[in-house]
Amino acid sequence: MNSFTDENTIAQKSSRPGFNKNERKEKDIKLNKQSWKNVRLEVGFEYDEEGEVCNTKTQLFYIESENGIITKIEENKPEVSAVDVMGKLMLPPFKDMHIHLDKTNYTEPWKAAKKRTGGVREMIKLEQENMPAILGNSTFKAEKIIELLQAHGVAFARNHFNIEPTSGFKSLENLNKALENKKGMFFTETVAFPQHGIFYTPTAPLMKEVAQMDIDFIGGLDPYSLDGSIEKTMDFIFQLALDYNKGVDIHLHDMDEFGIKTVEYITQKVNENPQLKGKTYISHAYVLANLNNSQLRDISDKLAEAQVGIVSTLPLGSIRMPIPTLYEHKVKVRTGNDSIIDHWDTFGTGSILQKANLMAQMYGYRTEFELSRCLRIATTDVLPLNNKGERAWPKIGDPADWVVVDASCSAEAVSRLSAVKSLVSKGKMLF
Repeated sequence: MNSFTDENTIAQKSSRPGFNKNERKEKDIKLNKQSWKNVRLEVGFEYDEEGEVCNTKTQLFYIESENGIITKIEENKPEVSAVDVMGKLMLPPFKDMHIHLDKTNYTEPWKAAKKRTGGVREMIKLEQENMPAILGNSTFKAEKIIELLQAHGVAFARNHFNIEPTSGFKSLENLNKALENKKGMFFTETVAFPQHGIFYTPTAPLMKEVAQMDIDFIGGLDPYSLDGSIEKTMDFIFQLALDYNKGVDIHLHDMDEFGIKTVEYITQKVNENPQLKGKTYISHAYVLANLNNSQLRDISDKLAEAQVGIVSTLPLGSIRMPIPTLYEHKVKVRTGNDSIIDHWDTFGTGSILQKANLMAQMYGYRTEFELSRCLRIATTDVLPLNNKGERAWPKIGDPADWVVVDASCSAEAVSRLSAVKSLVSKGKMLF
């Protein structure tokens, strides 16, 4: 699948009967090592006479990894036997931090989303009708979405899977089958997502049960408008997270006073339980787009103090998320595709680099420096160069995780949505 010349590929004869055992052992050890040449890395900024960044300097390097960790970054060695990256640009891997792999129409004939007339509750009714059919082949479709993500340079995702009375644990079971089939090639964090409300439908017992399973986050949805109580729902969610050592990731669409009260209650709960700092996120958080400057700065300070992150899909239209202000106040901001061709929306492409491009367009970032900084939303804040132009990534000891793109620098990759040529995770070439 990759477009590079791999001179290190070892013949599969090691698995054949009669292959020398000692030789096989030697081959297996070599399989844990890999090397790349003609790798383009960013090494610094160039400045014009006014002190503005006008260009990004790059050089070609030779890189080795062992057991999924970078062990060497040296001057280029074009003459050695190694994977030839052919001068393409290496960037930190892209991460999709909000997606629903378990429910999608991807791979099926085109079908636009229906007009919404009754808000989230009407969509819940639609899901209750559709979920049995969706689950019929959801393992296959989840695998196909994973392959789509990989083709766009994504090897890691935070997935929200449905937990509700209609499908019970079937969404999780089918998703786990897909993840097992992609084991070693795709990595996830999982969020138990009560899509139909925790108390609006009798989902609380299911949430208590799933919290004891091998998942990473306890999810939630619009506690006031759906369940009728911020405190009751959030207390339930946070207690599960505390009891079973999970994180928290809440879908919040409410844009009125109860939306901001939910944000404030979440930060209060985290401050009361500091073990959840850095492990709590609010997805969407559209209410932040409705605040005046003073309110926004106040709530941004509260989010930063509690180390509560925001996960935004950077929606277009009337909602303009205040991403620059959140960054200014040191709030963690993440992004994701959310849905890819389902009954909610049909706009997900699988590309997280597209989100960086969208951020640049939404906030008017067009200079070399500004465009290069936009990459952070696609890589969860990992950038090749820091703000001073010093190389910050990759370093020896870093995971051997990266994406290779057909671009001269990260600014160009963001602006032109440069094509992904290869994806490497744990030292293995996945795409």
